[in-house]
Amino acid sequence: MDHYGPTPVMDRMSKHGSKIAKVVMMPGQDLFARVGSMIAYEGLIDFNPQPPQLGRIASSWATGEGVPLMTATGQGLLYLADYGKEVIVVQLAGEGLSINGKNILAFDASLQWGIERVKGVNMLSGMGMFNVVVRGHGWVALTAKGNPIMLDTREAATFVDTDALVAYTDGLRVEPRRTARLGGLIGRGSGEAFQLGFSGQGFVVVQPSEDERPSFSVRG
Repeated sequence: MDHYGPTPVMDRMSKHGSKIAKVVMMPGQDLFARVGSMIAYEGLIDFNPQPPQLGRIASSWATGEGVPLMTATGQGLLYLADYGKEVIVVQLAGEGLSINGKNILAFDASLQWGIERVKGVNMLSGMGMFNVVVRGHGWVALTAKGNPIMLDTREAATFVDTDALVAYTDGLRVEPRRTARLGGLIGRGSGEAFQLGFSGQGFVVVQPSEDERPSFSVRG
């Protein structure tokens, strides 16, 4: 069993293997985490599934696409996971990250955050797509269905299927693109007719498994 023992504590947030996020909890360093993501903890840590400061999630998010978050407070080591998905840990140093709500695992409560419309999507489809945008100095943990890829948008304009998009650097230029509806010749169906192109100083994270539910069918 030694092979499965805890890994050394290196940072506020790190990974144990590829599918578990480990967070060092300290008094005054609260964490927002996806409800139900706690799999274990060591020490004295409390959880509040309905903190008042998260009330605006329900009123600001698009129909049926809430981000169920809880606050974690206390001191110890907290382990988080989301149904065996791959975990990505990012440290923000003053920049911002725009994240698909379904891919959020946890982020420091000290970060500024809000729900913002993804530019360009309503131009394509007449519908909206909303992401959670976090900014400031702190840590963020994301999840992806399968081993994700990070694409450097400085090298060339990068086009992404909206249902495979995990996150991207806030402030990138977003270019909507519509392709011909070629059915099975492009991807898995008509939803593949919409892509978002990104360019500028930053990166885009894409997962190999598309979202099970088309973005434009539920987001208002």
